[in-house]
Amino acid sequence: MTNRLQRKTFVSPDGVKLVGDRGGPNDAPCAVLMHGGGQTRHSWNRAVERLLDAGLQVINFDARGHGDSDWSPGGDYALTDRAADLAAVTADLRVPFILIGASLGGATSIEAVHEGLRPAGVVLVDIVPAPDPRGIERIVGFMHGHQDGFASVDEAAAAVAAYNPQRERPRDTRGLMKNLRPRDDGRLYWHWDPRILETAPAIHHAAVARAADTLAALTDIPVLLVRGLSSDVVSEAGVDAFQRQMPRLEILDVLGAGHMVAGDRNDAFNDGVIAFARRLLASDALS
Repeated sequence: MTNRLQRKTFVSPDGVKLVGDRGGPNDAPCAVLMHGGGQTRHSWNRAVERLLDAGLQVINFDARGHGDSDWSPGGDYALTDRAADLAAVTADLRVPFILIGASLGGATSIEAVHEGLRPAGVVLVDIVPAPDPRGIERIVGFMHGHQDGFASVDEAAAAVAAYNPQRERPRDTRGLMKNLRPRDDGRLYWHWDPRILETAPAIHHAAVARAADTLAALTDIPVLLVRGLSSDVVSEAGVDAFQRQMPRLEILDVLGAGHMVAGDRNDAFNDGVIAFARRLLASDALS
């Protein structure tokens, strides 16, 4: 990863340590990045580079139970826990900031605003209060699978390719190791705590739906929905319902992208998000 970033550890109120990267000028407006469930902060690598090039400060961290961050000893993975994490990550910011959250990260953003966090804007990446249950079932099914791990990184890459066949499989699979961890049995396992799946998706969705009412009422917080047009999680019905709830909602449709928008069409994603950030965080620091 770029040498413009420094590794940083944040501590949530319940003692869970969150590992992230921070870069850019300390006095520049900030973009706070939150990955989706089952991912790590490295899913944003190319986006981070573009955001730094645009003159923004960037904080990109692993959610609790993911990547290099702690697993919760008590299995505390509710959205309220994740919102408290986000409050801790942003606690020392003295500049305007926007939240950019993919899927679970977007749900965390909505919950955090409900609990009092006040960003300059919110970018929701392929997440709405009423997602398509078929897409959610497919994600959960993938995450429940392969509990016995993989014999090699190539075997893990094949599983990812089967889940997301529209994305070209990388020739070099070594980068996937950031999402895997070896255990004593010599096999590779996903780099997240299986207990994050113990709560039924419907419970999280109900929490997001309640919290979205607060976000909708805060008309001074602009919201951008980035939707992959090939997504099986965000449907037309889900977008229409969200627009009725939040008439100010801006939508960026990304052709040729599924649920993993930033990975499928990183160029279109970056252009749209940076334009949104520039408009909200107008500053001489942004080039």
